[in-house]
Amino acid sequence: MKKQESMPLGVILERREIDNPWQDHSWSAVAVMPGAAEVEDWRLLASDEGWARYHAGTLTLELHRTETEAYRTNLADNPPRVYVLLREDEEDGEHEVAPFLVTVSPYEAQDYLDSGEEIIDGVTMPDGVIAWVQAFIDEHHVDERFIKRKRKPHATEKLGFGGPPRRRVR
Repeated sequence: MKKQESMPLGVILERREIDNPWQDHSWSAVAVMPGAAEVEDWRLLASDEGWARYHAGTLTLELHRTETEAYRTNLADNPPRVYVLLREDEEDGEHEVAPFLVTVSPYEAQDYLDSGEEIIDGVTMPDGVIAWVQAFIDEHHVDERFIKRKRKPHATEKLGFGGPPRRRVR
């Protein structure tokens, strides 16, 4: 039994012109392609007036057996999402952002969102990825039994309670 499995996902990013006094365009993840080949440079897939879509890179989606509860939470959403995390691209001046992680764990995506340094976009999970994640959950998920905490008995005699009241000395 494998502890983790992985799948390559191609990341599709869109550059869209916007009407904003401080910024003339925005970047967002719009899709992922399961089983995509590695790319050296960004590939233009489609464009029209005001927008362009690129295959920005291929990243590895990893599933870990200890995170199956998070995957179940994601699959319960309608629609399930693949979270694409983007960072500022410090190496290449052509594109301001670069994809650096894909995950299907909403908990992991939330942790990155809390840092405020990354752009996190949730894109609709393709049917093949849904089936793959569900098969992984079916093989590895173990429900954790809820154990209610029992209260310890309170010994009031040891704390000075239960006896006659003390007299105040003035």
